Order: sequence, then structure tokens, then C-alpha cells
Amino acid sequence: MTGFTLDPRLDADTLPICDLPLSSVRLLTDANYPWVVLVPRQPNLVEIVDLSRHDQGWLWDEIARVSTALRTITGCDKLNVAALGNVVAQLHVHVIARFRTDPAWPAPVWGKVERRPYDPAARDRLIVELRAALA
Repeated sequence: MTGFTLDPRLDADTLPICDLPLSSVRLLTDANYPWVVLVPRQPNLVEIVDLSRHDQGWLWDEIARVSTALRTITGCDKLNVAALGNVVAQLHVHVIARFRTDPAWPAPVWGKVERRPYDPAARDRLIVELRAALA
């Protein structure tokens, strides 16, 4: 998939976990929530409908894989899945593990609390667990 470049804001706010057939899977660096972002590795995508029908199917499969892995690893109460793109236009899908005890519950996570950096060991452990679950 040539011509793909990750938006600099996504690059700055996330760390790589792995690549699936269509998407780059990345961890958002906010320890308030286990938060994964999928970015299809094709140029000039803004909306899910910009993908071919075939690739839309791949994306939904990858969202399900990431959602299952995140729920299994975290034991979360709820998963939030969203493709907003109001700030970063490049197509990307958020998969967020939510807990009744998280700082934004039950509201959406955006703008509720200040970002909290990960403890490096906890961050690295989550990345390793997600890589294994998605392998």
C-alpha cells in the first residue's frame, strides 16, 4: 500500500502495536483509558466509505479483532468504537476500553480529563499483550 503517511498528530499521540492486513494498530498514550487506534494504511482516506467495499469488510474484521483483544486483556465494562475525524481528518478508528470507574464514565472520553502518561512498564506490558492477542 504505497503513498500512505501517518498523520503527524496520530504519530505524536500514539505508539505502534502491530500491523494487521489493512490497518496500523496503535496505542493512544493516555493512561486514563486503554485506547487503541486503527489507521488503514492507504492514502487520502477520510471516511470509511472511502475504502473499497472489500476493504470496508477488512476494517470491520480488524475492529472486531482489536475489540475482542482489548476486552479480553482489560476486562472492561464497555467498548466504545468511533471514527470521528473532526480534529484529524485521516481515517482512523478508536477502540476504547471503558470502565464504570474511569474518570469520564459514563460520558464520552474526549476532553473530560487531562491526559495521564502511562507508567512505562504498564504501557509496554499492554503493548506486548495486545501484540500477542492480535498475532
